[in-house]
Amino acid sequence: MSLQFLWYVPNQARPGHRGDDVVAGHNSLETLTGHARALEEHGWDGALIGTGWERPDTFTVATALTARTTTFQPLIAIRPGYWRPANFAAAAATLDHLGGGRTLVNIVSGKDNPAAYGGNEGDRAGRYARTKEFIQIVRKLWTEENVTYHGEHFSVTGATVWPRPVARDGRPHPRLYFGGASEAAERVAATEADVQLFWGEPLDGVRERIERLRRLGDRLGREHPPLEFGLRVTTLIRDTTGQAWADAEAKVARMAEGQVARDVDWSSAIGQRRLLDLAGRGEVLDDNLYTAPGRYGGGGAGTTWLVGSAEDVARSLRNYRALGITHFVLSDTPYLPEIKRQGDQLLPLLR
Repeated sequence: MSLQFLWYVPNQARPGHRGDDVVAGHNSLETLTGHARALEEHGWDGALIGTGWERPDTFTVATALTARTTTFQPLIAIRPGYWRPANFAAAAATLDHLGGGRTLVNIVSGKDNPAAYGGNEGDRAGRYARTKEFIQIVRKLWTEENVTYHGEHFSVTGATVWPRPVARDGRPHPRLYFGGASEAAERVAATEADVQLFWGEPLDGVRERIERLRRLGDRLGREHPPLEFGLRVTTLIRDTTGQAWADAEAKVARMAEGQVARDVDWSSAIGQRRLLDLAGRGEVLDDNLYTAPGRYGGGGAGTTWLVGSAEDVARSLRNYRALGITHFVLSDTPYLPEIKRQGDQLLPLLR
């Protein structure tokens, strides 16, 4: 199975995300296009574009970057409460058609700010039940005609989406990525997703989750091709192991001083809770998984970091590959210089 290496495009209303360079026009079309083109030039397949109310609209950004690039694949994070499935299926199919089959989709079910856009997230079980229906309808609209589906959360009657998304061997439609560590989330991933994304957990935790999801898919009667797995993690690399650790510790020291704050309240997310609890097992797990950032404000992919030389980090990522991880979503700040550094130094060791 081929490997995929994605980066992260900072889709933020305010500059300086996770210590990124603060520059004028940080979210202008020219700046974001510069990131996307640098990804093409330095060996990356594309990038995750984050979502959330009070951010620039993710789908609009992805569309603009698709138009200005040739190979860049946007992994577009979207929320079922923000979109209705038929609207999203049509928009994504059109973008995939216009871009020549480059669209990727990351379904996000976590809490946002539904009151601001008229959504209704409900409790965790309700959110994931809604997500399951959303994915089922979108898949049907991408692959079937005259779709009728009546669920608890969404319904469509006699719906057909044109143009169709690009279909080729092994890809009937844009790949659907999904995250979540709760029982409800895992049931959706095991039966409905194409790729389950994990945060930067130690190898033993990732191994256990992969095995559980495979068993769960068998037990629940998964009807799609086998579930694939991905890793979303910060990778801090330098020319030497010693320099990497010195820089990592300096970054954490600045976080401890309050210069970098957690930009999202992750406390209710089970996957995030798993990451934060890792610090109790030690400051460094496996060979080079650094847990200290989570103590001082690191959240999401910034909670744990893989630290070292390019060779050190490549070795760690190959260990995840041996468990079954084939999709990697990496990042570090400042984002643009790290696109180039890690594209030139790390990717050749992995490809």
